[in-house]
Amino acid sequence: MTFSSTSLESEATPAGDSSLDTTLESPPASGRRLLRAFLTDWGAMLSSTYILLIILMAIFAPLLTMLSGWGPYKFDQSAIDPNLGAIPIGPFGGISAEHWFGVEPGSGRDIFARIAYGARVSMTVALSATLLTTVIGVVMGLLAGYFGGLVDLVISRVMEFLMAFPALIFMIAILSALPADNRVFLLVVVISLFGWPYLARIVRSQTLSLKEREFVEAAKASGATSVRIIFREILPNLQSTIIVMATLAVPGYIGTEAGLSFLGVGVVPPTPSWGQMIAAATPWYAVDPMYFVIPGAFLFLLVLSFTTLGDRIRTIATSGEARS
Repeated sequence: MTFSSTSLESEATPAGDSSLDTTLESPPASGRRLLRAFLTDWGAMLSSTYILLIILMAIFAPLLTMLSGWGPYKFDQSAIDPNLGAIPIGPFGGISAEHWFGVEPGSGRDIFARIAYGARVSMTVALSATLLTTVIGVVMGLLAGYFGGLVDLVISRVMEFLMAFPALIFMIAILSALPADNRVFLLVVVISLFGWPYLARIVRSQTLSLKEREFVEAAKASGATSVRIIFREILPNLQSTIIVMATLAVPGYIGTEAGLSFLGVGVVPPTPSWGQMIAAATPWYAVDPMYFVIPGAFLFLLVLSFTTLGDRIRTIATSGEARS
């Protein structure tokens, strides 16, 4: 997933550069102001609400399927018509009090149960990849920007090497050659391998600017170690950039997982996955469009919510820094 550095590099305005007192006093007031702006932003709140609902659905998937009465691997042959090509019985793909989102044509598996368990896969892969990518990208960017010289040269060349690859093609090739066991873990590792350089490039450029500021020079003069300067002086001033980048990365990783599962190299059946469900629905969309629409709508709304949330956080953070 590629990000443009131009719009984000101007967002990480240092929190304090005149004195230690100013640095310590400004964050609480700024934090309260940003929180109020976030809570009054309808786009951010609606997006957050939908994301929270999906997370809760993923966490409580076993309980929800217990209430519905159908697990993700349970077949209901009575819900499909064998005389009509095993399409669901009833309107809208067999939606009823028994099957809340209908059933899969051909198998009769409950779509609601597979949506709930598919949310687990999507959120686990996306959030884990975002966490791993953020940690690697921030550390590498800080090291390259602060130390410069040979360290910067090596890390920058590695970043350019990985960014030059057509990531999706290489993900498909790598995952096709790997065993099917521990597929979620492999997805996280492969996605993170190609994702961290974009955040690292932004962090590096910000660090190059921050390390010349007065508060860093003062820390050096006081005898602070490089590790303390990097993680106690520079890193706190990159918080807004890191949060925005991480939030905007999540929808990309959700789409990547869905795309890889759609192409058959992601989550292995019968493990539920939204991308896998969309791929399985393509032969049926003419006779049972709901089988395609339901997982597609969940995926679209989740990606849209994370994208909107990241954009609103960026706008709120930028306006807050401008006021301060």
